[in-house]
Amino acid sequence: MNIKQGNNKFYIGNSEEEYVAEVTYKLEGDVMVVDHTFVNEELRDQNIARKLLDHLLEYAKTNSKKIKPVCPYVVKMFERNPDWSYLLANQN
Repeated sequence: MNIKQGNNKFYIGNSEEEYVAEVTYKLEGDVMVVDHTFVNEELRDQNIARKLLDHLLEYAKTNSKKIKPVCPYVVKMFERNPDWSYLLANQN
């Protein structure tokens, strides 16, 4: 599946409006406030949300961005992966 970059989102689908999965964020300076993750029911249990998040994390690293998780899924994934803490906003 091809992950595409849209306006403050990464998604899978035909267009930003016709997506089957997405992770969205708001950009506040150099901080990506990750506020929503969605995966269509037909794609569940395929680790699609994780693939989208991995793509977002790589984008953040490459572009010197920090992440503020707000979406419950992303909060949980940061709790499970303490080695990502260097990407968190307001961390040393």
